[in-house]
Amino acid sequence: MSEAARIVVTRQATESTNTAQSGGLALMTGVGPQVSGASRLWFGKAMNAPGFRSLPHHHGEAETGAYVLSGRARIFFGKDYREYIDLAAGDFMFVPPLLPHLEVNMSTTDELWWLACRSPDNIVVNLPDVDDATLAGYRRA
Repeated sequence: MSEAARIVVTRQATESTNTAQSGGLALMTGVGPQVSGASRLWFGKAMNAPGFRSLPHHHGEAETGAYVLSGRARIFFGKDYREYIDLAAGDFMFVPPLLPHLEVNMSTTDELWWLACRSPDNIVVNLPDVDDATLAGYRRA
């Protein structure tokens, strides 16, 4: 084993926020090139403030896995973002590469916390925004 091979720990509150974002989403890298030298995996956490929604976006070639730690999310996708799925604490989600989507915090009072992982990296390609009124059931805080 080379001397360069080592375990890297990113302590709470030392995660990097120097990563791709989508419209003000609070995204933090725990494992990735910014903090650990990982080159084929990105793993982090995200917080959506009450009533927050991301910009429409996709993740390029990256496959995305996510887990809802707390809160209620709605993911919009499909033609004109008219399709959606709801998630709550304990739910896992897979987003295939290149799928345009946006996520919203359905609560106007509570934060939404996620864990997310992507391979090979945290790719975020922001797309043109849409009017809030086109998103079924969504309202800002």
